Amino acid sequence: MTTSSSLDLSSVRIGDALPLFALPVTSTVIVAGAIASRDFMPAHHDADFAKRQGAPDLFMNILTTNGYVARFVTDWAGPEAMIQKISIRLGGPAVPGQDLRFTGTVTEKKTEGDLCMLEVTLRAANDLGDHATGTVTLSLPLV
Repeated sequence: MTTSSSLDLSSVRIGDALPLFALPVTSTVIVAGAIASRDFMPAHHDADFAKRQGAPDLFMNILTTNGYVARFVTDWAGPEAMIQKISIRLGGPAVPGQDLRFTGTVTEKKTEGDLCMLEVTLRAANDLGDHATGTVTLSLPLV
């Protein structure tokens, strides 16, 4: 759902919902994220290892989750958005075959100098429950 223009800030209100982003989670998505972030922990690429540790399958690492959280918010906000802070808490695992559904709500909007600061509270969940919950603070130029 990538957008080529930034938000019309005059239309953004506290309580606005962001469009749903559904990420098909596959083994390839999980392994590619682990390799890209240089996380070679076997649970992120070896299903048998992960299962021996008590996980249902290989699972996504936190750096990949952070990347998709950033994508979710910046796809909505547009190319001029700058992430200022991501604060998430991990819950259940993101495993192959369980799409992650990202939802979010604008919870704060304020002006700081020539920037509009937005806070989005978000949730990424699958059929196993919440995978990640938290907030993202981003800025956009007022002009």
